[in-house]
Amino acid sequence: QLVGIARALVIEPRLILADEPTGNLHTSQGKVVMDLFKRLNQEGVTIVQVTHSEANAAYGSRTLQLLDGCLVA
Repeated sequence: QLVGIARALVIEPRLILADEPTGNLHTSQGKVVMDLFKRLNQEGVTIVQVTHSEANAAYGSRTLQLLDGCLVA
């Protein structure tokens, strides 16, 4: 996960698509990733994240929730 994130950041993207970016990371590593995403977003980078973690979803300024493939919120 961390290598994939680092590789994406090398090109200084304006958009990051992240599918379970903290999956298989220790809690402390996951927090570092989410804090990094928050800082990048404050600098103008759009982050689109797919997550099962409500804690990670709380970092977002806009949240969409799917249930059984349907948009519910």
